[in-house]
Amino acid sequence: MPLSPRRLAERGFNQALLIAEGLADDFSLPLHRMVLARIRETRPQTTLPWKARHDNVKGAFAATSALQGKNVALVDDVMTTGATLNEAARALKKQGATRVSAWIIARAEKELSTAGWETETFAPHV
Repeated sequence: MPLSPRRLAERGFNQALLIAEGLADDFSLPLHRMVLARIRETRPQTTLPWKARHDNVKGAFAATSALQGKNVALVDDVMTTGATLNEAARALKKQGATRVSAWIIARAEKELSTAGWETETFAPHV
C-alpha cells in the first residue's frame, strides 16, 4: 500500500512494503513496488470517523501499469473499514487487473459501548 511522499518522509519507512518484501521472498513471488501510486494526499484514516473514510481516500490511487489478466495482491498492515484497500483495488481493476486480493496482518473492528452505541476504539479481530 503506497504512502504519500510526505507521510513516507515523516515515518521513514513503509511498513506495508516491508511486509510485502518478506512475503514475496518467503513465497517466491514477484514484487512490483511501482504498480500502484498514491496520487492524492489524504488525511490519516485513523483521525476520521468510520463513515468519512471512504470519501477521504476516493481518487487517492492510480495504477501505473497495464494489468490486463493479472492477479494482484495488495499488502497492508491493518485493515479497519476497508476503504483504503477498496479504493486501491478499484484503481488496479480500472487498469485491467482480473483479481485483487487483500493480504493484511491485522483487522481492527469497532467496539460497542455498554450503552450499545459505537465508539472510535478499535479492537483487533482474532
